[in-house]
Amino acid sequence: MDAEIVRTRQYCDSLTRYSRRQTREVYIGDVPLGGNNPIRIQSMTTVDTMDTLGSVEQVLRMVEAGCEYVRITAPSIKEAQNLQEIKKELRQRGCNVPLIADIHFTPNAAELAARIVEKVRVNPGNYADKKRFEEIEYTDASYNAELERIREKFTPLVRICKEYGTAMRIGTNHGSLSDRIMSRYGDTPLGMVESALEFLRICDDENYHSIVLSMKASNTQVMVQAYRLLVNKMDEEGFQPYPLHLGVTEAGDGEDGRIKSAVGIGTLLEDGLGDTVRVSLTEEPEFEAPVAKIMVDRYISRADHDGIEPIDESPVDPFGYNRRETIEVENVGASNVPRVIADISQLEVNDYKDLKSVGHFYLPELDKWKMNDMGADYLYSGSRPVTFMLPNGLKEILDYTTWTGYSEDVNKIPLLSENEYLSVGSRHSEINFVLLQANDMGPDLMARLKNDPTVVLLLETSNRHAMPELRRAFFKLVQENVKNPVIIKRSYDTVADDELQIYASTDIGGLLIDGFGDGVMMGTELSAVGKPMEALPELISRYNQTAFGILQAARTRMTKTEYISCPSCGRTLFDLQETTAMIRKRTDHLKGVKIGIMGCIVNGPGEMADADYGYVGSGKGRITLYKGKEVVKRGVPSDNAVDELIEIIREDGNWINP
Repeated sequence: MDAEIVRTRQYCDSLTRYSRRQTREVYIGDVPLGGNNPIRIQSMTTVDTMDTLGSVEQVLRMVEAGCEYVRITAPSIKEAQNLQEIKKELRQRGCNVPLIADIHFTPNAAELAARIVEKVRVNPGNYADKKRFEEIEYTDASYNAELERIREKFTPLVRICKEYGTAMRIGTNHGSLSDRIMSRYGDTPLGMVESALEFLRICDDENYHSIVLSMKASNTQVMVQAYRLLVNKMDEEGFQPYPLHLGVTEAGDGEDGRIKSAVGIGTLLEDGLGDTVRVSLTEEPEFEAPVAKIMVDRYISRADHDGIEPIDESPVDPFGYNRRETIEVENVGASNVPRVIADISQLEVNDYKDLKSVGHFYLPELDKWKMNDMGADYLYSGSRPVTFMLPNGLKEILDYTTWTGYSEDVNKIPLLSENEYLSVGSRHSEINFVLLQANDMGPDLMARLKNDPTVVLLLETSNRHAMPELRRAFFKLVQENVKNPVIIKRSYDTVADDELQIYASTDIGGLLIDGFGDGVMMGTELSAVGKPMEALPELISRYNQTAFGILQAARTRMTKTEYISCPSCGRTLFDLQETTAMIRKRTDHLKGVKIGIMGCIVNGPGEMADADYGYVGSGKGRITLYKGKEVVKRGVPSDNAVDELIEIIREDGNWINP
């Protein structure tokens, strides 16, 4: 690989050793960001900004939950003015948390807010542009004229921030890129980066450097690629290493929101990127900070973790998604969706009902099996073979010594250790699983695998720096041109919901984002978590759901309806949590359909860029419905807006009865 390719792919200090990117320190009030400071945690209020006391009470709850910065929406001059009253009341109550004004379309509100609060956030896609979703052909001259127009609109805010010591976040959103950027760069990570750099160049010309940057998207692949590319391009243009604000926009609620956030944010934290984190959940904002804290706390004592073989260059492109090329072994690898293996090796499986925890249900009245959207593709039963006939298509993996007694059964597959694989003769004719440690793949093994089209690798690590060690193993497979498919195997010594979801989503999701992995297997030893045997079915069910959730969040296997819902703020025009729950109840059987649920028009067609359908507040009691980015119905009464949404889905041919 030549030096130019290596240079253009650089975005982090190390691909194998945890090393946080050294950034410029930016003061936000009295709480500095970046540099050698801890990774900060923040969130955003949901109360109407004009409700001073309500906003203050919510800010206090957020600070108590762990927020070190609090963002408040200021969509117009009146809200920007009221930030003064909110700040005054907070200070009187002894709360000195730095406040951030969230600005979208109104430069005059930003200029006022910059004189009041410690930081302003602007979106370069709509600060000086009005998005019309128009395709416009720009000449170089007309494009440059647009840049001068932006400079005229944006420079006053830069000078005010510089005068008042106010920090600024230049926050690009994937779904709200300007028509100008879209015309030249398209809806791409490069377009997102260029959108921010246009504003950053103006700040640099004004010698203003109290800047934080973000590249938010609901699509985790796009988000990760954009942040990496931003770091690369800033270095390429000689900018100072400005700190990064990490977040997955419109992640949703509950388990899905946590998993999706961790896939995006966790991948970047593993790269050593990120100086502040905001987890966006469609829940009360005080619930967001503890989730963010679980993410960042993993890196407080993260050591160098010697033992991971270093690498100077990535053999894959970190700025675009390309799935690792593999051979097809049965239904694993190649163009097949990633598979899920359920670990039931500790479970006594004596009855059909014992498989419901992995998504397979026996219907005695019909004498038939039914599988839901999260039905495992394989079962690993270890040394405890299932004694009854499994559902059609479901195959069982057994430890090799146990499998030898069932070798005539084509639906039972052996799992071999590396030593067994290299030494024994008897194996399955079509598919064999081989368990490997990520740090122990010798030349004899590599040579054997190249000539064996029956092997699926089961790759695991015990290193606390798990994702980079697994990634290093994938790099080796690419470099050695070994194309056997790989199942990522992870075990955890925690059963706390948030911890399990976040740890697994980071370790596994980060690999999937890079195009690595043809399946997932999760498990634990009951003794490690101190749980009785009766808890095992529930634990297996949670692992199974989490595995499918990670695949969906990484955009590698869509098995359920995806909800792209904003976390609510003072602009929200309806009860977002209640409405999201109502829409989910009516539509959560629509496999693979993406529905955007936005509280107001500011978060409307832009922030739900990836959605197939959209439900957006457009006034009190009024909803605008979208198909993609196209408005289908305006001013729909909220009482029957969900029915109208379903009718649009039905007319589009994507509705099925639950």
